[in-house]
Amino acid sequence: MIATALKHEVKDLSLAPQGKQRIEWAGREMPVLRQIRDRFAAEKPLAGIRIVACCHITTETAHLAIAIKAAGADAILIASNPLSTQDDVAASLVVDYGIPVFAFRGEDEATYKRHVQTALDHRPNIIVDDGCDVVATMVQERQHQLSELIGTTEETTTGIVRLEAMFKAGVLTFPAVNVNDADTKHFFDNRYGTGQSTLDGIVRATNILLAGKTIVVAGYGWCGKGTAMRARGMGANVIVTEIDPTKAIEAVMDGYSVMTMAKAAIVGDIFITVTGNKHIIRAEHFDAMKDGAIVCNSGHFDIEIDLKALSSKSSGVNTVRNFTEEYKLNNGKSIIVIGEGRLVNLAAAEGHPSAVMDMSFANQAMACEYLVKNRGELTPGIHSIPVHVDKEIARMKLEAMGIQIDTLTKDQIDYANSWTSGT
Repeated sequence: MIATALKHEVKDLSLAPQGKQRIEWAGREMPVLRQIRDRFAAEKPLAGIRIVACCHITTETAHLAIAIKAAGADAILIASNPLSTQDDVAASLVVDYGIPVFAFRGEDEATYKRHVQTALDHRPNIIVDDGCDVVATMVQERQHQLSELIGTTEETTTGIVRLEAMFKAGVLTFPAVNVNDADTKHFFDNRYGTGQSTLDGIVRATNILLAGKTIVVAGYGWCGKGTAMRARGMGANVIVTEIDPTKAIEAVMDGYSVMTMAKAAIVGDIFITVTGNKHIIRAEHFDAMKDGAIVCNSGHFDIEIDLKALSSKSSGVNTVRNFTEEYKLNNGKSIIVIGEGRLVNLAAAEGHPSAVMDMSFANQAMACEYLVKNRGELTPGIHSIPVHVDKEIARMKLEAMGIQIDTLTKDQIDYANSWTSGT
């Protein structure tokens, strides 16, 4: 039963106590965002600003929403993925924190699109996006609202790729802050967060031993690097597939085997896509795979694995475990798909650990403040998080961890700024 009211559309409000407990638990590992929230509560830098956040509705996202509300914003949340919403968290945000949420786990595509329209009905001044769906929909369907938009923040590689395409097409007529490429985001969230949570999802869904398995990681960006590193740490033999020659060389020198997907398909036991592109694993790859090969995706959208092609080659599909389906191929073999090809770390697990999301969402919160402070001054296009903001987030994280680092002496500063000093 879906509980529906003017201010929310969530699965079950009675789940709120459980959600609140989990939100508070995650907060123990998010000291940077807590400091920002406390400052926001005192200064109200987002007072009167209408914000739409299209994110995975998790315990970590809850703290971003709470910080934005503390800053004085009029904010609502929708899900950025049909299988990533934690229903107890959504309920708690509505009941305990008074934040409107329109999301529930397992919503179909029509409901997802309706929630995007609900978000745009809020007439946002700022869009906190995860995959660029809300921004793209506004540009395509609601251009009359663009005059009200101060800007957007984007935290995914997939979303940045879409924004870059929009800029090339001449339709990005507002500033977009590239949160994804902040050092305190992609070095940690993409690498350590995706690496750990992806394997967590695979293990929860299958309960298989990773040691000794051959794991194929498609894509060697920061998410792929983290996934490959963690898989090797669990004792797996790791193969990387790539289209970028520089990244392929890096993978080789990091000690991984590099080959085409056509060759990897023959020897792989587990396949993980993290490219941000479509149909990385296709019909010809399914034909070549071992009986019982496991495929899953940790990229943003569910298009990296060509499930339509897999279905066309199958005589039937059976659910063999939670979040795990077995496709019986017409050639007698079977292929296992985890999480319907959606983000395996959220479909079959709980997403990134809160300690890394602390910095990612600190960047999102600071990016919202940056847009408001520089309203009317930023040119249309994609803007990086200011370096001083990035460094401040890192400094706060270190301080919260009780770690101190060195500072330059005056003599060292003078040397670094001099061009006359030499050998």
